[in-house]
Amino acid sequence: MMFMWSLLFLYSLLSFTFTTSFPLTHPKCHEDESHALLQFKEGFNINMTASWNPSSYPKTASWNVSTDCCSWDGIQCHEYTNRVIHIDLSSSQLYGTMNANSTLFSLTCLQSLDLSDNDFNYSQIPPEIGELSQLRYLNLSNATFFGEIPPQVSQLSKLLSLDLSLHATTILQGSRVNLLQLKESSLKSIIQNATKLEILRLSHVTILSPLPEKLTNLTSLQVLSLYNSELYGEFPAGVFHLPNLKFLDLRYNSNLNGRLPEFQSSSLTILALDYTGFYGTLPVSIGKLSSLNTLLIRNCNFLGYIPSSLGNLTQLMQISLQNNKLSGDPSASLTNLTKLSKLLVGHNEFTFETISWIGKLSSIITLDISSVNIGSDIPSSFANLTQLEIFSAVNSNIKGELPSWMMNLTNLAVLILPQNFLFGKIDLDMFLKLKRLIYLDLSFNILSLYSGKSLSHMTKSQIQILYLQSCNLVEVPTFIRYSSDLQILDLSNNSITSLPSWLWRKSSLQILDVSDNSLTGEISPSICNLKSLIHLELGFNSLSGNVPSCIINFTPNLQVLTLQGNKLSGLIPQSYQTENTFKAIDFSNNNLQGQLPRALVNCGRLEYFDISHNNINDSFPFWLGDLPELKVLALSDNEFHGDIRCPDNMTCTFPKLHIIDLSHNEFSGSFPSKMIQTWKTMKTSNTSQLQYEETSIFYSFDKAGGSSMRGNVSYSFTMSNKGMVMVYEKLQEFYSMIAIDMSSNKISGEIPKVIGDLKGLVLLNLSNNNLIGSIPSSLGKLSNLEALDLSFNGLSGKIPQQLTQLTFLEFLNVSFNNLTGPIPQNQQFSTFQENSFEGNQGLCGDQLSKKCTEHPGPSSSDGDHDSESFIEIEWKVSLIGYAGGLVAGVALGISYSSQVLRWLRRIF
Repeated sequence: MMFMWSLLFLYSLLSFTFTTSFPLTHPKCHEDESHALLQFKEGFNINMTASWNPSSYPKTASWNVSTDCCSWDGIQCHEYTNRVIHIDLSSSQLYGTMNANSTLFSLTCLQSLDLSDNDFNYSQIPPEIGELSQLRYLNLSNATFFGEIPPQVSQLSKLLSLDLSLHATTILQGSRVNLLQLKESSLKSIIQNATKLEILRLSHVTILSPLPEKLTNLTSLQVLSLYNSELYGEFPAGVFHLPNLKFLDLRYNSNLNGRLPEFQSSSLTILALDYTGFYGTLPVSIGKLSSLNTLLIRNCNFLGYIPSSLGNLTQLMQISLQNNKLSGDPSASLTNLTKLSKLLVGHNEFTFETISWIGKLSSIITLDISSVNIGSDIPSSFANLTQLEIFSAVNSNIKGELPSWMMNLTNLAVLILPQNFLFGKIDLDMFLKLKRLIYLDLSFNILSLYSGKSLSHMTKSQIQILYLQSCNLVEVPTFIRYSSDLQILDLSNNSITSLPSWLWRKSSLQILDVSDNSLTGEISPSICNLKSLIHLELGFNSLSGNVPSCIINFTPNLQVLTLQGNKLSGLIPQSYQTENTFKAIDFSNNNLQGQLPRALVNCGRLEYFDISHNNINDSFPFWLGDLPELKVLALSDNEFHGDIRCPDNMTCTFPKLHIIDLSHNEFSGSFPSKMIQTWKTMKTSNTSQLQYEETSIFYSFDKAGGSSMRGNVSYSFTMSNKGMVMVYEKLQEFYSMIAIDMSSNKISGEIPKVIGDLKGLVLLNLSNNNLIGSIPSSLGKLSNLEALDLSFNGLSGKIPQQLTQLTFLEFLNVSFNNLTGPIPQNQQFSTFQENSFEGNQGLCGDQLSKKCTEHPGPSSSDGDHDSESFIEIEWKVSLIGYAGGLVAGVALGISYSSQVLRWLRRIF
């Protein structure tokens, strides 16, 4: 009995203590904080598009004054003080501007703030963020903030995690940019003050500086993510030795250099260096990274052999070694990595004796062996790769027929096998067996492809991306007829004669390329039903009739339109909407007539415009000079006429002009000296200023891990260079090609000295005009010049000695002018043949049958003095004639030797 009373007493005592210390009723949060949160809520709208996460929902929608704010969705309070310490409004569909006076910054007890995946409408991160001095976790990632990250962030000295990253760059005014910028001084302060940082994520934040050495003092750092932060300089090697570092992502910082150190034991699990300037060999000590599961070093500058110690990293699941200069046979290093799900070794200098061992890696999901010289069939052991989703073997010297067992790889979503030696007939309907196949590329093999007619109409294809270039096709494959998600269709370089009507119902199509085929007849207006089209190529066929007027405005997304090399006639479509996205328009080599449409001024993003080889009858389109991105203007072989000039009351600066081709027209008047002075891009040799804007098309596919890919848009351009017709298939790779071609017109007057200011010029062709006067010595300042053609004009005087300074000059033609005197002699000029100088009776030199009695002396300091024209000398000698008889003076000018003429020059 006594024992029972003791238990009851003890129970009562415990109950009293518990209820006293931990009240059963949870008190409400503080009224001022509840009011602050509700005011913050009122400052934003709810918009479903403000969050990317498909699971997003409006957390603040349930907040109201009648409930305890500590119970609100996304809010957590301290268990004793009831102060708000944790706010998680990630993916809450918030849309609006974050102001500096936001009541959010009055919650000074906050320890964690997560506003990620919302849309704060390009507002700046307020400096008042620094007042939240208790913050340990700050996440503002993917929240559409813009501008400089305030230095006050560095005052948050208790931070353990800072995430200001973005999931991607943003397109603003046609260019891809990072929204946030972080000054080097602010980065240094963050590293110096927040010494306990464990997570630092600044991906897609422009830092534009080297990384401070003090980064190596963050001994608690576990995650460092600096993807695409525009870093440069040498990466601090000590970061690799941080004792707790698990995740290091430096990808897409092309100017960031570094070498991999000698590793000790490390906790690194992910090492990502893709598209950086890291160089050197992979150290043998990499085998000590026993926890490593991901190694990404694609598109770096690594070379040498793969160390066999890599085979010790049995936890590795992903390896990407693409696009380096790695050599040897890495088979022994890779064979035992049985957990590999991604193996990307393409585009190196490997010499595999066999790749059949890859068939033993049964977990492989992604395999890239592009540019690996296989030299045989696809190994039969690959039939064991039943998990394979992505298989890429571009230019791998694969021979034989496409194996039938490949249709048993039922998980295959991406099959990329172009530029090999596959042969045989293939019924494309066989790919319908691959139910997950969304990307197929069999281009440039020796295949003969055709579509069966039996059951293909009853089976829906999942194909989204199809490349069948040069596959001996005579029709558009019918196996894609019922593919509702087709995004890219490239059937160029085949023998297709017509396009089926069902093609115009492919509403998801973004890229359609049927160039270099045998298409005839008119372009169907139904093509304008393809409302998603970004890229349309129908060039080099036999299409006739008019260009459908709808083709200019049927979609606001069209960036590239190429119809060159057909038989199209009539007028160019005249109306261009102000919001169009055109970057390239090519109507060249047709029979188009009339004038250029003035509405082209609405194409504010246009980089490339080619209307050459038509029958356009118009004056010089000076009004195109206001297009801010125009880099290539090709008007050759038309009926353009009149002066090449800009009206006095207008500006037409062509601010980014790289190439202008006005050749073979009827332009007249004097050389456009005033206009060329405004061509700023031609005055630079800074390659970063010369590069084309990145013209890319991003496309995604739902299978194979929800991947996305990027396709670069290339401009193909034809022009005369170095006496030959040159075709530049990918003009973007020749971004330093700065060219002026005004040949075969009726331009008169002298070549102005100011042309020497266009220091970026690579090609200058002024041949077949009516130019007179001397060759300006200022051309000697064109240090990048590779081709100079001044032939078939009325130029006189000497060839300037300054031209010998043009060390890149490969082609020179000054033939059929009235030039006189010795040809300058140096190693460069000795490479030019007689036909470069023929038709100038007054010239002499080693290249000609007419030798000089004396080589020219050194040039004087006065630029044009040495190139003083022979006409000027004749004029001076004629002055003597006024003293001793005009006839005698003229005779002196013609007959005296060069020594006498120099003596007469000194007198005058």
